[in-house]
Amino acid sequence: MRTIDLSLYLVLDPDLCAGIGMVETARAAVAGGASVVQLRDKHADTALMIKTGRALKAALSGTGALLVVNDDVEAAVAIGADALHIGQEDMDAPTARARIGDAMILGLSVETEALAGRVDPAIVDYAGIGPVFATSTKADHKEPIGFDGLARLVRACPVPAVAIGGLKAAHVGNVFAAGADGLAVVSAICGTHDPEAAAREIFEHIRRVPR
Repeated sequence: MRTIDLSLYLVLDPDLCAGIGMVETARAAVAGGASVVQLRDKHADTALMIKTGRALKAALSGTGALLVVNDDVEAAVAIGADALHIGQEDMDAPTARARIGDAMILGLSVETEALAGRVDPAIVDYAGIGPVFATSTKADHKEPIGFDGLARLVRACPVPAVAIGGLKAAHVGNVFAAGADGLAVVSAICGTHDPEAAAREIFEHIRRVPR
């Protein structure tokens, strides 16, 4: 299995990041402790995703943080991203794996215990589980599952899991207590006046979690 440090997973939002841009937000967040940066832009075409992704890859070079592309397989391959993340409605995991090859990390969103249990660890490297809470950064999200639901899905899932959905620094303990390997955040970093400080606050909470 291809491995990924899911502890602090930043999902970029182009609208929230508009003040300083996605690249500078990512650079600052990684300086504060983010281990993963996902490029998610539902309104961008593949050409723009590639342009932004290449700028992000250059900005993250040498930091150890991994770059994930959301949904767009063609962009992920063209960028040479570290990972592709897909949802249940995007394409099936075997097709995505065939498109990206064996070396690239593949993440898959799961929202129910049934879906979590059907994840194939020979194909998928990690799961994004949620939403834990309702969030305005993803208008079409499924029903929130809460921390109890997170724990149930993590137990059912055969691959490492990152929790997502309205999460902030104050939720770090609950996320890890539920068995997840990290938390994905959007507004807790994107759009803040100091993304590096916001990431560092979350990272310090993570460091204090007994594991």
